[in-house]
Amino acid sequence: MTKYSVNQHPVSVLLGWIESDNIAIPEMQRPFVWTSAKVRDLMDSLYRGFPVGYLITWQSPVIPVKGGGTAGFQQILIDGQQRVTALRAAISGEKIVTKRFETKRIIISFNPQTEEFETATPVLKKQPEWIYDIRDYLGDSSLAALKGYMENNPEADENHVFAALQKLAAIKSAPIGIISLNNDLDIETVTEIFVRINSKGVQLSSADFVMSKISANGEQGRNLRKLIDYFAHLSVNSQSYDVLANDEEFEKTKLWAAIRWLKDDTGDLYDPTYVDIIRVAAMVAFQRGRISSVVRELSGLDPETRKFVPDRVPVAYDKFEDALLRTVNEYDFKQYLMIIKSAGFIEPNLITTSNALNFTYALYLLMRRDKMSDSEIRRITRRWFVLMMLTGRASGSFESNFERDLERIARLGPAAVLEEFEQSELSDSFWKVTLPQRLNTSGANNPQFKTFLAAQVKNRARGFLSKHLSVQSMLELRGDIHHLVPKDYLRKNGVNDKRDYNQVANYALTESGVNVRIGNRLPVDYLAEVDTQIDRSNQPPTLGEINSGADLSANFIENAVPESLRTTTAENYEDFLMERRAMMAQTLRTYYEQL
Repeated sequence: MTKYSVNQHPVSVLLGWIESDNIAIPEMQRPFVWTSAKVRDLMDSLYRGFPVGYLITWQSPVIPVKGGGTAGFQQILIDGQQRVTALRAAISGEKIVTKRFETKRIIISFNPQTEEFETATPVLKKQPEWIYDIRDYLGDSSLAALKGYMENNPEADENHVFAALQKLAAIKSAPIGIISLNNDLDIETVTEIFVRINSKGVQLSSADFVMSKISANGEQGRNLRKLIDYFAHLSVNSQSYDVLANDEEFEKTKLWAAIRWLKDDTGDLYDPTYVDIIRVAAMVAFQRGRISSVVRELSGLDPETRKFVPDRVPVAYDKFEDALLRTVNEYDFKQYLMIIKSAGFIEPNLITTSNALNFTYALYLLMRRDKMSDSEIRRITRRWFVLMMLTGRASGSFESNFERDLERIARLGPAAVLEEFEQSELSDSFWKVTLPQRLNTSGANNPQFKTFLAAQVKNRARGFLSKHLSVQSMLELRGDIHHLVPKDYLRKNGVNDKRDYNQVANYALTESGVNVRIGNRLPVDYLAEVDTQIDRSNQPPTLGEINSGADLSANFIENAVPESLRTTTAENYEDFLMERRAMMAQTLRTYYEQL
């Protein structure tokens, strides 16, 4: 069954529909990723009658339009945004926004004598044979344009110039193909079509579709989209504050006031992208884990009847706006990050997936909304985040997991659901068997190893063979990862696969000086040096600063290093790894139970 219809319309008609909001496109405030050369090539193709690809739209029911009222049905542009933005920039003279959120015009120049298009430059502006800005000529009659041009170029072939100017003016009449998806298609099908489309080699996502849908709801939708974009941008680059503040219309809204605090923000533990922000807000507003569900909610789809109900649309947008304002709230955002840091996750490189941050932030906001006690909110947030890091619940089919978890939380409450997960997923066999198996890896970005480092931060552990320098300070200063059994020795003695000698169970954070002093020596050799400095505690230490046996034993425990390290060689290296994995897992268990 055909799911679409195909029609052609002149460029001028298309631009008119966009101006009157019959076709909704993302705000021009969104960064434009095309180069000016691509805009030039688009104008050249239209001039020569070449095909420029199809735009794809989808009808969305009952959307408010400028000036009040509704359009009944409005087409939402779901593919072709860059081409339409290029047309508006070159033909209508609208400014685009760069990746740095700076506004500028893209000006295209044209030479009627050679029929060439170029990106405008100061040099071309001084050359009379070039029309510096084609926009100035597209609105004039060809005869008026010819007269002005020939006065500055009396030697030019008048007939040739006139023909070229007629073709230039005809760009506004050039046909553009529009594929209109049927309005009776379900949201899932439209989303699938959207995700499968490639736009100039850039894979589109469900989040891009959501952003298109958000911006379709008049002034409120446009401002919500800006809120998402600007928050994501300022989280990474607060220096862009002054540039974004030039958006006078948005600057007057409460949404801008809500994110103004980012101008002084220097943290980088959690810099949510626009996808992350939509995901968190969707979970808070609608308790839905799938990002595509936002389109259904904002379209007014009744989940029971599967029909569009116009009255549901404004309610859904208001709920989404409220959730977004909660998401970007300075107090809640900073309090949430303090909770994550209190679990030992003090650096962004300790967090291997933003999905765990997204879910637990949404959970935190839901608990705050329900006025749970601060102590309970902190405990549940910490434990849930660490559980997700340890079990991989935020990877794979995480959206399905989120959907189920939110549904159960709504029915039973977060404390009860967390307890269920702890009983089912953090059983005795998990700590003794599953977790050590997951630590059997050479990937330094292994989430279980990263959580072990966070546990060391929480426990205020010192670096291996350090008396004063903590794991936390070494993480902040990018301290050295040391091989407890040197890899050079292992490679020379038959352990040749880097997946074996680079096992995370063979890693420990050390001071640079300690790492250099250890070099390629066997544990029995470098630990003998430590023992000697303990025996001669009245003399300056030569390897680290530990000068007592009790302190050395404590340091081994802080780093989950078994005493068998002293006798570890290439022959019994695998036994050492197994013993250390078990100790690391036990450290993680104790750490989790104390959160």
